[in-house]
Amino acid sequence: MTARRYTAPMPDELRHRLRAGQHPARAVPCPHCQAHAHRPCQLRKSGRPLPQPHQQRIAAWAQLTACCPDCQVTPTVPCRTPQGWPLPDHAVHARRYQEAEDTAP
Repeated sequence: MTARRYTAPMPDELRHRLRAGQHPARAVPCPHCQAHAHRPCQLRKSGRPLPQPHQQRIAAWAQLTACCPDCQVTPTVPCRTPQGWPLPDHAVHARRYQEAEDTAP
């Protein structure tokens, strides 16, 4: 007879520390390839996993986690032009990427 092993759910803080070698953008789903959070991005036709996340996923992560020093918007709010319109194609200012990387766990 085989003994059963029960496992407890892992706290999010511990999970992030164990995945320290991965890009922090993997904490959010990928809008390009629809990869789930904490899963690698993949090619849409072949399904082959990619070593780095798609640029759209990195932009979504930066938008979700960091304030933008250029346009002064809070996290989750898209970056804006000087006239107040959202940037095209959900783009993110370069300084917001830097801010997200500086505050990443």
